[in-house]
Amino acid sequence: MAGSSDAVELELAPEDGGRDRLTGRAYWVAMVMGAAGVALTINQTFNLQVFGEPIIDTSFYYLILGLFLSLAFLAYPARKADRNAIPWYDWILFTTCIVTTAYLAWNGGRIVAEGWDLIAPPLAVVVAGIVCVLALEGVRRAGGMVLFCLCTVFAFYPTFADVMPGFLWGPSSTLPETLTAHALGVESIIGVPMRTVASLLVGFLIFGSALVVTGGGEFFMALAIALMGRTRGGPAKVAVLSSGFFGSLSGSVISNVVTTGQITIPTMKRIGYPPHYAGAVEACASTGGALMPPVMGAVAFIMAEFLNVPYSTIMIAAAVPALLYYGALLLQADNYAARNGLKGQPASEIPKLLPVLKKGWHFLFSLCLLTYLLLVMKQEALAPYIATVVLVGTTIVFGSKRFGLRGLRDLTIDTTRNILNIVAILAGVGFIVGALSYTGVGGAFSRELLQFAGGNVYLLLVLGAFTSFILGMGMTSSACYIFLAITLGPALIGAGLDPIGSHLFILYWGLISFITPPVALAAIAAASIAKSDPWRTGIWAMRLGMVNFVLPFMFVLNPTLIMNGTPLAILHDVTTACFAVWLLASGLEGWLYGVGAIGWLSRAALMVGAFGLLAPGVYTDLVGAGLLAVVYIGNKLWRKGLAT
Repeated sequence: MAGSSDAVELELAPEDGGRDRLTGRAYWVAMVMGAAGVALTINQTFNLQVFGEPIIDTSFYYLILGLFLSLAFLAYPARKADRNAIPWYDWILFTTCIVTTAYLAWNGGRIVAEGWDLIAPPLAVVVAGIVCVLALEGVRRAGGMVLFCLCTVFAFYPTFADVMPGFLWGPSSTLPETLTAHALGVESIIGVPMRTVASLLVGFLIFGSALVVTGGGEFFMALAIALMGRTRGGPAKVAVLSSGFFGSLSGSVISNVVTTGQITIPTMKRIGYPPHYAGAVEACASTGGALMPPVMGAVAFIMAEFLNVPYSTIMIAAAVPALLYYGALLLQADNYAARNGLKGQPASEIPKLLPVLKKGWHFLFSLCLLTYLLLVMKQEALAPYIATVVLVGTTIVFGSKRFGLRGLRDLTIDTTRNILNIVAILAGVGFIVGALSYTGVGGAFSRELLQFAGGNVYLLLVLGAFTSFILGMGMTSSACYIFLAITLGPALIGAGLDPIGSHLFILYWGLISFITPPVALAAIAAASIAKSDPWRTGIWAMRLGMVNFVLPFMFVLNPTLIMNGTPLAILHDVTTACFAVWLLASGLEGWLYGVGAIGWLSRAALMVGAFGLLAPGVYTDLVGAGLLAVVYIGNKLWRKGLAT
């Protein structure tokens, strides 16, 4: 883990979203193109046929790619020296991207009808090569060098797959064949990730930006303070709640740390939390945002596409594990505060709950409406647009923050920044999907993994967890998940495990690298704000996020935790899991409600009991309950003996 401020700055640069470069002429270009992209998406989603006839999907995807990937060359610098200015060559890349993607969009019908991904005209081959280079440069700027290197290897993998050993072998393709397959086929650059963005995710990014622009961020922070600020260790609990909300909407771990951590970390330090602990709390809370419904960032939508299930199914399955994770963080923060005598925030800093709700009830209403439309009405494509219109309308009528032309402008540019970031990343990630599909290596990897595990599900899960963790280092959650969903997902499902549980297992373990040294990007970001040692912050983040190491094994082996089973079984297993999280938090922090501070022997017993309650089976439940009883009664008797 890099400890210097320069290292932190370099790691976090891709998350900036171009806020220093999109000024002046670039600002207005981004405004116009972003608005055009959103309008085009709305036209396609609602089938408005503004242009007289429907736009075929292939052309639509190329138009979205051109409008937003081109902006990535204005928003993100090619090198650090260009951070605050846009050099002439970035404008050339911007123009080239527009021209080449416009050519592909214009010929969208011919690409499909004439099979250009297999045999294309010479000009189309040249254009395909240019688009591939632009996609790789876009992912380098927006996603960083680690992701760029991985995407580059896979982009050219079909050209040398025939010389690879074992299950890595695949049929060979020439360079022109590879380039046309990537740029003109439907499995790579405009494959599942890009189609998911264009068809579903844009609406949710608009809703998230609308919440920020209309003051929803301030409201939810104030609500968290009003609910938790006055309790012991209140600022840590505020960090958990606020980061969980923001992370759910953005899905970006690092930007979540930087956004909410600027407020929560100094407040935690002020009431007595050590800097490393404050940074660890924020890192864990921000990492869990991508696991928390209702939005979960981009990953959940891509997961639904891979599994061919409604997004609402993913939401329901992810709810209990996410709540258990955040419950563990809240309990640990409270136990630490109790053990160390920490208080809450001063009363003068805590707003009254009713005035906060009266001022921002429309934000909660819009979020509840979005959830209702997703879960009950099953309107995944339309839900965010409807919720956004309601949010903006209620803000204009009831909100304390004015929303006029400036608000509309801010909404447009913020939405554009968010969309261009994810388009630039997922266009590059498409190379991974395409290469594994074209060569057949993805399926071969799954078969090899199954064979190596020899039918042992536990060994397969350990191998899968290790693979997910390694590949998650330095990659975005979306990129890591997509790669593993293709290679590891079929192996887990082929072993008889629940499909949704298997994909959530991959997602959880891919995210763990954000809080685990030596990478621990979330911990590094939080440590830079807390002014603490990155290594120590990362180690404490691992400890606070311990439940995240256990939960994936539990819900993939016991699908009742993802709401798959009979109502009685779900009730029983969720209840025991809640008790398990309580015991785990008590053991980690050395504080048991009703007893107080406990020693290491009691802490170890509680942690063993927690694992007993998490494991399925009556006997393991009895072990967990028995150890809790022994610790509770033993400590009570011991304290009574000391008192007498």
